[in-house]
Amino acid sequence: MRFTYFGHASFMIETKGKKLLFDPFITPNELAKDIDVATLRPDYIILSHGHADHVADVETIYNHSEATIISTYEVVGWFQAKGLERAHPMNHGGSWQFDFGKIKLVNAVHSSSMPDGSYGGHPAGIVIQNDEGTFYYAGDTALTKDMELIGEEFDLTFAVLPVGDNFTMGVADVMRATKMIRCKEIIGVHFDTFPYVAIDHNAALAMASEASVKLTLPKIGENISF
Repeated sequence: MRFTYFGHASFMIETKGKKLLFDPFITPNELAKDIDVATLRPDYIILSHGHADHVADVETIYNHSEATIISTYEVVGWFQAKGLERAHPMNHGGSWQFDFGKIKLVNAVHSSSMPDGSYGGHPAGIVIQNDEGTFYYAGDTALTKDMELIGEEFDLTFAVLPVGDNFTMGVADVMRATKMIRCKEIIGVHFDTFPYVAIDHNAALAMASEASVKLTLPKIGENISF
């Protein structure tokens, strides 16, 4: 599996010959100004929830690719009403076998509305597994005891967790989450995009080191292989 970071909570996973793009918020992000969304060409666009800072570039990327959208029923329905018909709706606790592996939608504690203010359903976390590995993307979430269920069910290769605080978990809660999900290979996202989610990198890495957690705070455009 290969991870590529596009800023905020947007990243690509390349696995089993497929490109999975998560939560594309790229063109509105000044920090990601060097990323050309028209060149990404994912096979799938996977969305954790409907907030604008997770779906801003969906339509543009969809129209420049043959991508299929995967998300909750309400988010998929909103995009299908806009004419983006290649989509697969899911809901919490459900799983589905795709050509790149198996997805299961898990709980996230946050909010969700679409960019126009319409109902966005309930936010989700996502677990994907295949013979190359298993990873958990928490989406935007608070720390929740439901994470213990993920640790019980899956042997995670790595996890992608929000670390920016204010709207989601901060680093201290992420350290607690690593114990629940039984994974200490963590990629932090959802940080530094706005003043509300700016973090002290040195302090975050020191906290992770003290907890014996490998925390990576990726640079935009950085690739990580697992």
